[in-house]
Amino acid sequence: KNSKKRILAVDDTAVILTRIANTLRDDYEVITVNSGVRALKYLEQEKPDLILLDIQMAPKDGIETLQDIRKMKDRADIPVIMLTGVEDRDSVLASAKLGIGDYILKPFSSEDLLERIQRVFEQEAQKHAGP
Repeated sequence: KNSKKRILAVDDTAVILTRIANTLRDDYEVITVNSGVRALKYLEQEKPDLILLDIQMAPKDGIETLQDIRKMKDRADIPVIMLTGVEDRDSVLASAKLGIGDYILKPFSSEDLLERIQRVFEQEAQKHAGP
């Protein structure tokens, strides 16, 4: 059965993308891209169930990428978890205004990542379940 939820992971560090893919691939279908621009290109074609988005990327950082996602037709409601470094506190607050499901501090444990993703999916399910 291919009813696995699909997660788009966006980070410009290959090692982190590999870790995310290895952590999630048993439970989810994972697509990895290494830039905000590539993420937006992918989103023009496809609609994943969740996006893991690194804040610190160049030239387009995670906040700018998230702003663009939130403006996209039929993509604005995709839940996003931000991947952040300790020094990103202000950016996390900025991204929270753009509506994020959660954020996770790097370096993160596999268990923590899986748990947070699960929680965001549960929140989404409740949101769409109605009263």
